[in-house]
Amino acid sequence: MMAELDSPLHALGFEIDELSPARVTGRLLVTATCCQPFKVLHGGVSALVAEALASMGAHMASGYKRVAGMQLSINHFRIANLGDTVLARAVPVHVGRSTQVWEVKLWKIDPFTGEKGPQIAESRVTLLSNLPLPEEHKNAGAALRKYASKL
Repeated sequence: MMAELDSPLHALGFEIDELSPARVTGRLLVTATCCQPFKVLHGGVSALVAEALASMGAHMASGYKRVAGMQLSINHFRIANLGDTVLARAVPVHVGRSTQVWEVKLWKIDPFTGEKGPQIAESRVTLLSNLPLPEEHKNAGAALRKYASKL
C-alpha cells in the first residue's frame, strides 16, 4: 500500500494507520536508514513525514485536486532513538478555497504499553490547494481513493 501512496515514506518503512480528509496517521520504526550519525531519528525524516501526511490529507480534503506545499516549519522537542517507534498524526487547522494549513505531531510509542508516549516534534504545513490538475495526472489521487475507504 505505501509504495502506491508515497514512495519516499515506503522506502523508510512508514505505515499508514488512518487515511481521511480529516486525519492521517501512521507509524515509523526508527531504523538505521532514518537515523543521523548519533543513532537518533534525523530531523529531515520528521519533516518528510510531516509534508507527506499533510499533502495526502490536503489532496483528499480538496476533492482530489492538486495541492502544493508552500511552507513547512517544524520544532523538535525530544529525540527518538534507533529502534523506537514513532506515531505521526496530521489534522487540518484550516481548509480554505486556495490554501490549507495542517498540524502534524509526532510521538514516541511506549514499547511496553504500545500507547502514545512523549511528543518528539510538531510541524505546520501550509499548502496551496484546488490547483488545476493536468490531464496527464488525472489519476494522481487513485491510490488515496483506493485506500482511504479501507482504513
